[in-house]
Amino acid sequence: MNNQDQLSGDLFDTATDDGAPPPPPPAAPPATQGGDDWIALDLYAERAYLEYAMSVVKGRALPEVADGQKPVQRRILFAMRDMGLVAGAKPVKSARVVGEILGKYHPHGDSSAYEALVRMAQDFTLRYPLIDGQGNFGSRDGDGAAAMRYTEARLTPYADLLLSEIDMGTVDFVPNYDGAFEEPSRLPARLPMMLLNGASGIAVGLATEIPPHNLTEVAQAAAALLDNPELTTADLMQYIPGPDFPGGGQIITPSEDILAAYEGGRGSVRVRARWEVERLARGQWRVIVSELPPGSSAQKVLAEIEEATNPKPRPGKKALTQEQQNLKSLMLSMLDRVRDESDSNQPVRLVFEPKSSRQDPDEFVQMLLAQTSLEGNVSLNLVMIGLDGRPGQKGLKAILADWLAFRDETVTRRLAHRLAQVEKRIHILEGRMIAFIHIDEVIRVIRESDDPKVDLIKAFGLSEAQAEDILEIRLRQLARLEGFKLEKELSELREEREGLRHLLDTPDAKRRLIGEEIRADAAKYGDARRSEIKAAQRAVLTQTVADEPITIILSQKGWLRARVGHNLDLSTLTFKDGDGQHTVVETRSVWPIVVLDNLGRAYTVNAADVPTGRGDGVPVASLIDLQDGGKPCHMLSDPETTRYVVASSSGYGFIATVGDMAGRVKAGKAFITLEAGDGVLAPVRVPTDIAQVDLQLVAAADNGRLLAFSAGELRDLAKGRGLMLLQLDDGERLTAIGLARGEKVVLSVLSARGKPGEEKLALAEYLGRRAKRGKLLPKKWNILAIADA
Repeated sequence: MNNQDQLSGDLFDTATDDGAPPPPPPAAPPATQGGDDWIALDLYAERAYLEYAMSVVKGRALPEVADGQKPVQRRILFAMRDMGLVAGAKPVKSARVVGEILGKYHPHGDSSAYEALVRMAQDFTLRYPLIDGQGNFGSRDGDGAAAMRYTEARLTPYADLLLSEIDMGTVDFVPNYDGAFEEPSRLPARLPMMLLNGASGIAVGLATEIPPHNLTEVAQAAAALLDNPELTTADLMQYIPGPDFPGGGQIITPSEDILAAYEGGRGSVRVRARWEVERLARGQWRVIVSELPPGSSAQKVLAEIEEATNPKPRPGKKALTQEQQNLKSLMLSMLDRVRDESDSNQPVRLVFEPKSSRQDPDEFVQMLLAQTSLEGNVSLNLVMIGLDGRPGQKGLKAILADWLAFRDETVTRRLAHRLAQVEKRIHILEGRMIAFIHIDEVIRVIRESDDPKVDLIKAFGLSEAQAEDILEIRLRQLARLEGFKLEKELSELREEREGLRHLLDTPDAKRRLIGEEIRADAAKYGDARRSEIKAAQRAVLTQTVADEPITIILSQKGWLRARVGHNLDLSTLTFKDGDGQHTVVETRSVWPIVVLDNLGRAYTVNAADVPTGRGDGVPVASLIDLQDGGKPCHMLSDPETTRYVVASSSGYGFIATVGDMAGRVKAGKAFITLEAGDGVLAPVRVPTDIAQVDLQLVAAADNGRLLAFSAGELRDLAKGRGLMLLQLDDGERLTAIGLARGEKVVLSVLSARGKPGEEKLALAEYLGRRAKRGKLLPKKWNILAIADA
């Protein structure tokens, strides 16, 4: 073991808390100069820092597995019990309680003691508050408590679970910080308070986050583990399915993830608010939130909504980011107003009213969950001080097993303490019985003796304690009725003594007693679970902009812009010198925009990133990373399930969805496999209102040949080359494809003289099977596009 390990081990073994004297300094290494009172500076600094660290770990930040309390909490409870402030007693000023705590047990500032007292009284902080506070003890919205001179406090019935057995010899008492009083080293907890109320703290190099749990469930699990120590953590989760928070909420983490956290002592659970959709007149509705996850509050949620709907530029920025603008637009398009209607009868009541009753309530709630603290993570870090006095991380089973070991020791000490009291009382009563039977002789000895105590011991074989008790007996206790009471009490005590000896000598009987007491306390103090456990997917905002119609314009030189609405008059659009209109797509702001380049790669542009102002837009290359010198050649936008026919000039093609083309990477993805010299034809949308087998795919080559065949012969692919559409000769290229519903199509052509025009063509004589040569057109046209007639 190295020097640091040795020091650490010594400190854990000797350090108690911040009220105990520090351990003695280590022996100094051999001095090289100056005499024996020198110590190396590095060793001194190391020792001093470790002492400080252990003082924080064991004296302030971490609770003990035995009673689940930190030293300040333990001292508060003990001091209040010493003052008679038990449940039902008249409360006194909190300032008086704090003064008692500081003066006798806790040599720290009054604010630290009062803050701990306040936390123990807050029913929204502790699952089972130990202090009954009168007055303003703060709120879940972050409001602080009133000053201690204005509030009053007393213990709750739950405090009996920690204090009721403290005078029964169950725990050790240690001197306080100045040796004037004694305080308990731990409290004799009758239930695992470590799990019931949880704990939170940050020490030096250690931290703890223990969530609260349901009393009934924890008691059942403890009793089950007591009966069968071989139970696994998974078995215990049949009783404790997860934490139970004071504010309720819904735990959506899958049970297997909770199991992993309970087994390793570290993890997290995701908790969301609980709500209901309240239906109003004329089809209107609103969402009512009645429970919030831990760490959230009504004011915090309102502040988050205000930040989203009225954002401020981020530090170092002069304007809002596109993300902030998108979120603002989305939030304002869905949320009309929000109100906090919480009061004394309803601690949490948040009302959210949608912009339109035609919205989907589930999508509305998902947006709120994803953008506010209505849903969040709660950490589990089960670090505590074990029975051996050392801090460590424990799993659920280890916590319960340690507490059961502590409870077994506590009950053993309680039984032994009571047995000693019973035997002492029996001894005294046996002496009284001798005196009662020989009352006349006893009186004579006392009257005639100069030292009646010694003479009584000699005359009747009494012990010193029995003789002292006889001499203290009042005359009224010599009545005949008192003799019957004496015999009855002796009989009861002897029976109790036999029962106590049986419990102490029989581990099974003692274990049954512990189990019965656990179940009795569960029946007395237990309540229903507040936090619902129902696995669900984490709320993710899939729609980040308002859903509205937009028109996307791509210029010939790759500039991209957007205009709000459809069927717009685009004749007023202006372009840079030498540029012009290339592609116009009418879409919606929530649909992906796919750009295909001349190398067969597909890129995705978010509509929210396309400027909608009056300018020329932005280069598409600034929104995507074109690879290998690729240039945009086609653009489309539709829902991800929309299907398109895509083809290359080499005569191959396939059907793919917009989702197959879309992606999240700015560098795009390989989509159409091309050979050297191939080009990409304009994709053709597959209509959804007619079966694919009833459609004709029409393919035209640059030598004037045309082929029409059933679209049902095509294959659906996510990417690749596809199937041959039209058989081409060497040097030929496919120039256009189209889909036809009926017997005719319209061809956009260039005549031999280069004059553009349209020709309507009957398909009957061009019908065939896929990959055939087709038939020459009546004229030598250069076909630019094919459309349904």
